[in-house]
Amino acid sequence: MSFVTIAIAAVIVFVFTTILSMAGLGAAFILVPAFYWLGVPLKEAMAIALLLNGISMIFASIANARHRLIVYKVAIPIAVVATILSPVGAYSTQSVPKNALLWAFATFLVFAGSMMLFYRPKQQVREASTARDLASGGLIGAFAGYLGGLLGVGGGNFIIPVLVGRGMDPKKASGTTAFVVVFASLAGFLGHAAIGGIDTTLLVVASAASIAGAILGANLMSSRLKSSQVKLVIGGVLYVVAVKIVWGLV
Repeated sequence: MSFVTIAIAAVIVFVFTTILSMAGLGAAFILVPAFYWLGVPLKEAMAIALLLNGISMIFASIANARHRLIVYKVAIPIAVVATILSPVGAYSTQSVPKNALLWAFATFLVFAGSMMLFYRPKQQVREASTARDLASGGLIGAFAGYLGGLLGVGGGNFIIPVLVGRGMDPKKASGTTAFVVVFASLAGFLGHAAIGGIDTTLLVVASAASIAGAILGANLMSSRLKSSQVKLVIGGVLYVVAVKIVWGLV
């Protein structure tokens, strides 16, 4: 890739990583089409985007942990199952038709965005490691891990609306999701990397931009935004992504 193209990619990575880190999301679901439009092969774009997801969410999670925004009792069961199934989803890209899944993904994002913007939970989620919580976390992790690996998006889009829907404070839901996305994204990256090669220069430059954006975004979320503002960011992002996916399909 040319220097100009890599520079454009770095700017895109920095901007969207900053914005989405505030919502506890990795930027892979936007970076995949962005890289593809810049000429990166689709499977390579998925691999790079997932690795950037993992890298950015590591730094975001460090900031979130410092501000006590990670609910580990909720995050760990989700992360374990998502990490196991994310590579399975990645390998499935070779055989599973994507259009039907993309339509389902877009529909889910519209529902999730609506829940973020309009749903008002009556009470805070109960943070206890009961059998029901473990089973729920396993189901969320399985769904998010497999589809996140399949679509090269990390799975955060699937996790955070469920946590907020269960009544978790949006900031803690964002921090908890970011923690899970670290493991799911890195596992998905390994699955995709086994399929094709990666442009090392693009990866190094984009990684630096991703780290900078993650640190900035996480600190903006913890110190500058209220929970209601975080929900607006999340809901708006989910709507935009849904429109982008449908536009590409039609």
